[in-house]
Amino acid sequence: MKHYKQYINGQFVDSKATSVIEVLNPCTEEVISTISSGTVEDANNALEAAKKAQPAWEALPAIQRASFLHKMADVIRENRIFLAETLSREQAKVIGLAQVEIDVTADYFDYNAGWARRIEGEIIQSDREKEHIYLHKVPIGVAVGICPWNFPFFVMARKVAASLITGNTCVIKPSSEAPNTIMEFADFIQKIGLPAGVLNFVCGAGRTVGNALSKSPITGIISLTGSVSAGQQIISAAAENITKVSLELGGKAPAIVCADANLDLALNSIVASKVIFSGQVCNCAERVYVEDSIYDEFVDKLTKKMSEVTIDDALTGVNADMSSLVSQSQIDKISEMVEFAKKEGAEVLVGGKRHERFDKGYFYEPTVITNCKQSSKIIQEEVFGPVLPVMKFSTLDEAIALSNDTEFGLTSSIFSENFNNIMRATNGLHFGETYVNREHFEAIQGFHAGWKKSGIGGADGKHGMEEYLHTKVVYAKYY
Repeated sequence: MKHYKQYINGQFVDSKATSVIEVLNPCTEEVISTISSGTVEDANNALEAAKKAQPAWEALPAIQRASFLHKMADVIRENRIFLAETLSREQAKVIGLAQVEIDVTADYFDYNAGWARRIEGEIIQSDREKEHIYLHKVPIGVAVGICPWNFPFFVMARKVAASLITGNTCVIKPSSEAPNTIMEFADFIQKIGLPAGVLNFVCGAGRTVGNALSKSPITGIISLTGSVSAGQQIISAAAENITKVSLELGGKAPAIVCADANLDLALNSIVASKVIFSGQVCNCAERVYVEDSIYDEFVDKLTKKMSEVTIDDALTGVNADMSSLVSQSQIDKISEMVEFAKKEGAEVLVGGKRHERFDKGYFYEPTVITNCKQSSKIIQEEVFGPVLPVMKFSTLDEAIALSNDTEFGLTSSIFSENFNNIMRATNGLHFGETYVNREHFEAIQGFHAGWKKSGIGGADGKHGMEEYLHTKVVYAKYY
């Protein structure tokens, strides 16, 4: 069994922690690795290393920094099968989707490297004679990235690539439930000549390592992908030093299906958006609003499609649509929400329980629920599992109002062949992203950002890269 150490200042080091974190294969419930449960000292050592390395890293021309990002992309591609299998084994992502995550992560490093020659400032007209106003973009300093367990490798790249290309150094805290793929990547980093301290990885509990990283005066920006409660804790920890935060938190994405929609397209897109990684994705479809004239037909077809979803071991079930949930706590949470909805009068048309075919693992059946109340937990709170509640609407204004009736604001979608419906919805939905006639899945050149309790700031594209830059204005008077 493999044991991972902390990666600090270019070296794998033993932690002084007396305890270790056991990493499970969710499909078999077997322990597949251990990793040191990091300490406050580990976190501080990583921050000090990043702080020391930052001035020299910033001084490098951006195109030279980009060369290291290209090397990261290359080493990922050289080891793509090994990394995909590692990812699949530690968090029960079906092997095909795991391979997609690995490949897109490599693309993400190359994409951000492309910003090296395009980080720009401005010249602003002055009101005074013989004066120029220059606006510069400069690195913040040391960036901290706190990663989730659902897309651990890709989200790591989101935080690392943007911070490094802009001249920051970085400390990453992987999820304790899925650290293996990131730590294997750390091993590859040693082989590409990245200067010591530029990139560090510290594993451990959020209340210990995450809190220490967030409270430190060294930290210039904290980027978290996680739950609303985790985001609230990060804001609290960052408050002492007024540290910048960038947060991608929960979602409760609505999908609106109008009577004029291409029904097969809507069904395929919504099911794909629900069963991807067993529904454990912040931007996946979490509730569906269907126009009343097609409601019965849609529900019948949806129930059939969800009942046909294939489930198997993530690594060996090559053609499976989905696999296990990540943990027992996920099973418990989803089961409780479904049972509560049933007590309120909701009807489970398919699924609604732990999968009986598997003796081991955290498998839950794809589930369709109807007769839900808008005020119900199943409609208002993030399920983060393969459970899809369906409600009906009579007018588009009603559908938009129901969709907006949530504390979240990450993603949304509408299915319609009517241009006016589409424009009304895309302007009326209070979400950072709206998908039209397609599944919920963002592009690396876009901007993935939530409104309301779904987050602050965002990632991807030009605007995601600029999260890691300060704006500095110089008033230059000459004679």
